[in-house]
Amino acid sequence: MTRFFLVRHGETEWNRIRRIQGASDIPLNDTGRKQARQVGDILAGHRFDLLVSSPLSRAMETALIIAKRLGMPAPLPVGNLTERHYGEAEGKTGPELDELFPGETPVPGREPREDVQKRVVHALKDLAIRHPHADIIAVCHGGVIRSVVEYAAPGKFVEPITNCSIHSFEHSHRGLELIAFDDPMETDSHTIAADEFVDQNPAESRQGAYR
Repeated sequence: MTRFFLVRHGETEWNRIRRIQGASDIPLNDTGRKQARQVGDILAGHRFDLLVSSPLSRAMETALIIAKRLGMPAPLPVGNLTERHYGEAEGKTGPELDELFPGETPVPGREPREDVQKRVVHALKDLAIRHPHADIIAVCHGGVIRSVVEYAAPGKFVEPITNCSIHSFEHSHRGLELIAFDDPMETDSHTIAADEFVDQNPAESRQGAYR
C-alpha cells in the first residue's frame, strides 16, 4: 500500500485578487510562503519517503519550503500534476469570464476535466507502482486535488480546497481510495489559508475559479 498526502500550494497574488491561474506560472506571494512554512511544521510531525511536486513555481516553491523543514531532498517534479489548463479563461476574473463566455459558452483551449483526472490518477498510480509501501507528499493544485477526490469519492465533498490544506489517499490492490478530506493530521491548517476558494471550475462556479 502506498499513501499519498496531496498538499495544495500556498497563496499567490492571483489567488488574492481572484484571477484564474490554471497552467499560468504564477509564483507564491509572502502569505503563500508563510503558509508553506506552517504546513511544513505540521508535516514535520510525520515521516515521509518521497516528496513530489507539480513543476509550476507556486507548487515547487511550496514543496521546496516543505522539503527544507522536513530535511528531505528537493522535490521530484511530476508534469502530470500540473493544474488544469483553462485556455482563454486564464488571467480573467469572474466578471470578465462571465462577460466573455456567458452561461454555458465553451472556453477555447480549456482542458476537459476528464482529461485532468485521467492524467493525475495515472501519475499517482505510476508513483505507487514505483514506490510501494511509501508515504508520499505531492504538492499540487486545487483542481488537481479535486479531480482525485472526485475519482476516489465522487460527489461526497464539495468543501473548498484551501491553500496548503492536506488531503490523504491510499493506493492498494483495491485501487485509489480517499483516507481523509482535510486530513485530521493537519487540523491546524484550517487556519493557514488567508481566504477560502472553492474548486477552480469556471464552468460551474465563477467565483471559485481563482486558483
